[in-house]
Parts: sequence; structure tokens; C-alpha cells
Amino acid sequence: MASSDKTPQGVPTSESHTPGTPMKAGQYVLDKGAQMLQSLKPVKQMKQHVCTFALYSHDMTRQIETHHYITRLNQDFLQCAVYDSDNSDAHLIGIEYIVSDRIFEALPPEEQKLWHSHAYEIKSGMWVNPGVPEMIQKPELENIAKSYGKFWCTWQVDRGDRLPLGAPALMMSPQAVNLGIVRPDLVQKRDDKYKISTDSLKPLRLEIPEPEWINPNADYWKQSFGKGFALDIEPTEMKLRAPFP
Repeated sequence: MASSDKTPQGVPTSESHTPGTPMKAGQYVLDKGAQMLQSLKPVKQMKQHVCTFALYSHDMTRQIETHHYITRLNQDFLQCAVYDSDNSDAHLIGIEYIVSDRIFEALPPEEQKLWHSHAYEIKSGMWVNPGVPEMIQKPELENIAKSYGKFWCTWQVDRGDRLPLGAPALMMSPQAVNLGIVRPDLVQKRDDKYKISTDSLKPLRLEIPEPEWINPNADYWKQSFGKGFALDIEPTEMKLRAPFP
């Protein structure tokens, strides 16, 4: 099964919500009690919400609005839980790892091909921190403009999947050329929601320095004459040796 546009057969697609029975009062009580007693340390490290857009590597006509909830492990590495909205019932649709240019340049060339650049995404105003003034965002935007990301989508809600189905799909970032241009209707929908103007953000970000060099292995589709990446699930021989005597 490839991470294609076709939903796998024999799975629920007709329901309007994720399949399952409604939450019961006892479950709410249990969850509230666990929340009070447990530290939930990894979750509490999420300090930023970013709204931007992503495109499927194997079909860049498929474009989605994404909501990244970001944890910073250090100045060179961020990890993001990616949702399809900022609502309380949002679907967790993937993960993105973001690294500085210094770390990216140390990766093997074949690995670099799975990553995308962020410079255009920042300069064009696609990447926004809803509710945060540009002046406060600016230092972070300058860092992100020089970074690279690897984003795996595990739940293709845009094709109607009510469950996370099939293989993960590699995602790419918006770019200024042909297939990398985000549909205006998607941008307008996002702007209307947050009462912002992506076009108005562009002149405010003119002073953000352009990276001196964007590694051509990133955004590989631009160099590969229209080739993207898709995963296939194949049977393989298991390692049958027991891990202990």
C-alpha cells in the first residue's frame, strides 16, 4: 500500500467524525484525575503554536493547513506535534522535526533529500504564530528561516480518512515556484480565521536575512524533474532469534 491519493478499501469513510462511542462521564473523571496526578512533562514543554501549510511530496496539488505545537529541545532542534486545526477535537495528523542549517549540513545527502527548507515559508508570511505580534516573533522567524524540516503525515484527513490509514506520507513546504505555490483560497481561509493578511506580512519580513545558501538536496522535487517520495508497505522476513538465551 503506497501513500497514494486512494483511501484503502474496507475502512470507514462515511461518518462525519472519528468512529467511536461518545465519551462517558466516568472517563472524564478518570482523565481529570490522571491530569492532576501525573506530570505530563513532555506535553507541557510545547510552548508555541504555528499555523502554516504543507504539500504532499508525491502529489503537491494536495495542500493542507497545518497547526504545529512546538517543543524546543535546544537552539538547533525542535519537534512538533502537527494537528489539522487548533480546535479541542483536532486530529493529530503527523510530526515534524526542525533542525538548524548547521545540523542539516552534517546529514548524509540521501537523508537530506527527505527535508524541506523554510526560508520562503517565513519570508512569504505563510508561517504565522497566531496572536503573537510580529515584533515578538521576529528573532524566532530569523532562526526558522535558516532551518530545515522533515514532516511525516500519518493521517490524511484531506482525502476523507476517518482513521489514520496506510503508510505515512512525506510532506514538503511551500515554495515560490510552480507546484510549491499554495492555493490562494487556502491562504484566505486561514487569514480570515485569524484576522490577518499574509500579503501584509511580506513587507514586514523584508529585513529577515535570506539564508546565504539553501542546500539543493532539500526541496528535492525542485531538482529531480518532478519526482517526489512515497512509502510502500511490503512483507519482510522477521528476525526470529530471541533477544535472550
